[in-house]
Amino acid sequence: VQLVESGGGLVQPGGSLRLSCAASGFAFSRYAMNWYRQAPGKEREFVAVISSVGGSTYYADSVKGRFTISRDDAKNTVSLQMNSLKPEDTAVYYCNVQYRGMDYWGKGTLVTVSS
Repeated sequence: VQLVESGGGLVQPGGSLRLSCAASGFAFSRYAMNWYRQAPGKEREFVAVISSVGGSTYYADSVKGRFTISRDDAKNTVSLQMNSLKPEDTAVYYCNVQYRGMDYWGKGTLVTVSS
């Protein structure tokens, strides 16, 4: 299993970024995919999940209405569209899948929200 995140960077408050995660090594379309984040000095926290069949989504309260998770099963990618970014969204963002009872993580991509 390999997960590779991209799309992070520096953005001003109120701005937008789109993160992507390229997945390989498993039957991507059959698994729910998650985004987590870890801010400096804090524990890793859940951000959003998208199910396999049907693409149902669920978000942490802190990002609900601002972030949108989506997936492209043809390209084995999951994305996170982040709008109305706030300084408190600054973190390393990680893609995650629970596959055969184990958690797999990418190396993460840094998002910095600052003026």
